[in-house]
Amino acid sequence: AAVDGVRQLPPQLPANGPARRLLHGLRRKAVPLALAASLAAAVFFAGIAAWQHQESQDAMQQAQQAEQHLDEVSTVLAAPDARAVHGRATNGALTTVVSSARQNQAVFTATGLPTPAPGTTYQLWLDHDGTMQPAGFIHADGTVPLDGDPADATAVGLTLEPSTGSPRPTTSPLLLLALPA
Repeated sequence: AAVDGVRQLPPQLPANGPARRLLHGLRRKAVPLALAASLAAAVFFAGIAAWQHQESQDAMQQAQQAEQHLDEVSTVLAAPDARAVHGRATNGALTTVVSSARQNQAVFTATGLPTPAPGTTYQLWLDHDGTMQPAGFIHADGTVPLDGDPADATAVGLTLEPSTGSPRPTTSPLLLLALPA
């Protein structure tokens, strides 16, 4: 009658039985493994944080450069003495040069500029009495401020040059556009 109401006792195992040794061995190996995994996770997350910080810094620098570029372009375009000339390059691109004597700056705009061959780029030039001075690069359609002093320049040139640029034009001009007076 007592069999139904009395709980059965578990079997008695020796103090150093195989199950106890297995459990003790797992604990000894699990602690260092858990520490190593935690350390690896911490290093991984630190690396991700550093990468995100660098990406954020790069994005901020690009935004500042874009803002400066827009300021330079808008200063010329909004100048009360801004003058524009339009032309078509031999490769079919439509171009515009806007200059301001008061700002002593000029900007170059191109639309329909074909992608240059690998290893080449479009280089801009200011013509000072027949001497071409480097005035920057344009890599695709868009607007760029010209480097240099446009005050004494008579024209703006566009050539296809090696991707690092050239001190003097090495190809025939795709465009030689007289600057507005």
